[in-house]
Amino acid sequence: MMSELRLRNDTLVEIFTFLARRWSETDETLVDFTKKNQAKTRLGEKRITIPNIDRYQGDNFHKYRQVRTALWYEAMRLRHCTKILSNDHAFGFILNTIETKRMERLGRMTWMGMDSELVFSYAFAINYRPHLNAIYGKARIVEAFYQAFLLGGIKGEIQPSHFERVQEAVSYADRILDEAVKDGHQTKWLEVRIPEIIKILDIDSLLTIPVSLPWMRQGMALTEAELLRSLAGIAKNREGDFGKIDPAVSLRGDDIYSEYSALVEEDKKNENHKLGTAGVGVLVPPTDGIDETVIYDRDLINRIKTRFKDWKSGWREQSLPHGDEFDEDGYVDGTQPFFTDVKMASRARIMILLDHSSSIASDHLEYKKATLALCEVLAYLKIEFSVYAFNTQNKAVICWMIKPARARWNNSTAKRLAGIAANGATPLAEVYDKMSPTIQAGKPEIFLTLTDGEPSDPDAVRSMVKSLKMTGIRMVALGLGPDIVRSTTIARNLGRLGYEKAISVSRLHDIPNKVMSILEHASSGTR
Repeated sequence: MMSELRLRNDTLVEIFTFLARRWSETDETLVDFTKKNQAKTRLGEKRITIPNIDRYQGDNFHKYRQVRTALWYEAMRLRHCTKILSNDHAFGFILNTIETKRMERLGRMTWMGMDSELVFSYAFAINYRPHLNAIYGKARIVEAFYQAFLLGGIKGEIQPSHFERVQEAVSYADRILDEAVKDGHQTKWLEVRIPEIIKILDIDSLLTIPVSLPWMRQGMALTEAELLRSLAGIAKNREGDFGKIDPAVSLRGDDIYSEYSALVEEDKKNENHKLGTAGVGVLVPPTDGIDETVIYDRDLINRIKTRFKDWKSGWREQSLPHGDEFDEDGYVDGTQPFFTDVKMASRARIMILLDHSSSIASDHLEYKKATLALCEVLAYLKIEFSVYAFNTQNKAVICWMIKPARARWNNSTAKRLAGIAANGATPLAEVYDKMSPTIQAGKPEIFLTLTDGEPSDPDAVRSMVKSLKMTGIRMVALGLGPDIVRSTTIARNLGRLGYEKAISVSRLHDIPNKVMSILEHASSGTR
């Protein structure tokens, strides 16, 4: 069954980053996973951290639905909250609880289709919450308030006098929440009213709230009948908020199942193409905690996409002495007076190797912006490409797989690029040797090396280049220099190493255009 299949973190990060940015209306939003039990949103960093999918209960489809809903709540918090306090003490815990319901109401005004998913998530949430009889001291009163306010009921029993306080506090919280939503009040307005709830509950605002409260033990799985009963209870208790929700329909989650199925199929494809042909000695860079947004230059990406947009259709306009249409401007300028649409030849498969030696350390951010822009445009034009990099760690040469040929360019691949450090020398011969199985398996038509330094052993590089050329691969090098004189010298030196084509740039932002010109010549048959 599809629900027995699970998604890898790479796939989850990609889709959840997309969803979080859309839901929060913030393009800079980042999403991470944590082994901790609680979701966390850092407003200043625009970063959402949610528990790993394995922290949730149910089958893999149920887990996906819950973590997706948890992401929605945090995206709404990022969009509508102005302050998020710690849950460690009663004051912050109660404010965040009321804010959760405010985010829910505001979010549902835009995302009305989430109602069934919210009810489904609450059905699990009520089972995650602890039994009140298992909580001691006044923390029991705070937990009772949480359950009554968000879930519409409590689990277990508390003293009648405490229950009356909880009911009064919930009634007051609902009133101020209604007023906040109606009049557009934000977090600060609610914050100054939390002391009244603290007073009603007769607790200390600094009362410690155990972190473990929101979760039940691992392995306490619900049967389908138990889950359906929970769904029915939540649907009834929260009918005033969500309207009539059919528990059976909510349990099935048909709309989300289609999304989940598509993701699982895409995940299987990416897994098949992940490292099966990477070769020995090629590693995958870590992506945990990597912020890929710092290497996105949207203006550069859009400029290059605009320049090469005719590649999208596979046709381009070309000026000729005769053709389909008369070009008045060309005639006045004394150039070719006609133009015609010419079908472009099949675009070459390209494998790109990025030099990440220490010599690029000072410009590594701009270097990565330029190479990422190149990758974005190649993906936009649906050109088959793969990307690798090399550096040195502990005096050992490391080759990194950023993107294999048949995988998609996405947030995960961008994170891999962003996370590679610039270290070591330029031992190109050793790099080519390590990469050789990968190159042979990938069978690229063009192997492009971007480098800004002289190789450690030119003779060995010359030998490796010759060997790879004999297999039918076009070996091309793009030199990176700090100025025109230096870049010209680097290109000349690279040309002596036997590359079929050696060119250079003195401005890093010229890298994408230079590479595209190489592909353009390859497509037209120019060698």
